[in-house]
Amino acid sequence: MVKTKQLFAGLALMTFGLGTAQADYTLNLMEGVTSISRDVYGLHMLVFWVCVVIGIAVFGTMFYSIYFHRKSRGHKASLFHESTKIEIIWTIIPTVILILLAIPATKVMLEMDDTKDSDMSIKVTGWQWKWEYEYLDSGVRFFSSLDEASNKARQLNSGIDPRTVPNYLLEVDKPLVVPINTKIRFLFTAADVIHSWWVPDLGWKKDTIPGYINEAWTSVDKPGTYRGQCTELCGRDHGFMPIVVIAMEKPDYEAWVVEQKQQAVANASAADKEWSAEDLIAKGESVYTNNCASCHMADGAGLAGTFPAITGSALVTGDMDAQVDLMLNGKGMMPAFGQMLDPVDFAAVSTFIRNGLGNSVGDSIQPATIKALQGAIPATEYDDDDD
Repeated sequence: MVKTKQLFAGLALMTFGLGTAQADYTLNLMEGVTSISRDVYGLHMLVFWVCVVIGIAVFGTMFYSIYFHRKSRGHKASLFHESTKIEIIWTIIPTVILILLAIPATKVMLEMDDTKDSDMSIKVTGWQWKWEYEYLDSGVRFFSSLDEASNKARQLNSGIDPRTVPNYLLEVDKPLVVPINTKIRFLFTAADVIHSWWVPDLGWKKDTIPGYINEAWTSVDKPGTYRGQCTELCGRDHGFMPIVVIAMEKPDYEAWVVEQKQQAVANASAADKEWSAEDLIAKGESVYTNNCASCHMADGAGLAGTFPAITGSALVTGDMDAQVDLMLNGKGMMPAFGQMLDPVDFAAVSTFIRNGLGNSVGDSIQPATIKALQGAIPATEYDDDDD
């Protein structure tokens, strides 16, 4: 009953232009935090009120005619087949309305496509089922996946109430960080299937298509956290591919870039050192939970007929080279983790699945070995010759 009242209250507020009714129900578009999103919202409201006026005029005329010219008042229906004058009028008026609406609509569309004079560029690549972000101006690159808390709660028979998880299915381990008041050019592509990158507060969404580059731009007005998700049916885990954008003041963003570069150096150093099997197994459990458990299950049992079990697998417990090759390059529904995981995480999860989840092969593989193998994998290329 309470939610029903909120629904009708929100609808009434929206109708009279006093609100957008977004507290519990989204009955209208979001205005967003960018100039583009405000322009889209303004265009939407313009068309909405034009439709309201047309609806009132048409139905008002109908109801007036029905009531005041009814048979009980002595009126008799006119008999005529057609009226050229009326047909011309009701053709010209809608045409003029559409032309007038096309002017602001075209302006907004041209503005949305204008990526010139951008201050920075970010390449976004869709993978099943995560996002890869590459800051082309600073060299920062990372993958963004569903956060561990949501990932655990969504597992079959997890025993976790999703309502207890903050921002369930809308949180990531590594958010996209951008500076405010900066024109940012986005370049969208995909490594496997079509995905769609959508953050409502930015006012647009773009498909990421394998072998093709889509462009868009944004400039966020104020600091904050803005959430979205993939809006293309990209596979069985489509619903677990969120987007989180954190907008920062420019000094804070610059400090974040420095931190990311330092972390990249530390990760490279960690890949060159010798790791004990125990440390690899301990780290690999978390990597497995975030990247493998959704298909092969948290206990490694898999799904019969769909995803093979890890526990007791002849591939996992057999030749390590064959297992590593499959993980590096992928096969069928198995993604290519060679470009997704850094050498330490790759070596850790490889070692974990051979010595955990009911397996006890007793061997391990070093990050340095994985690093050398990854170096032989062609990276996803981007050609910017069209600029």
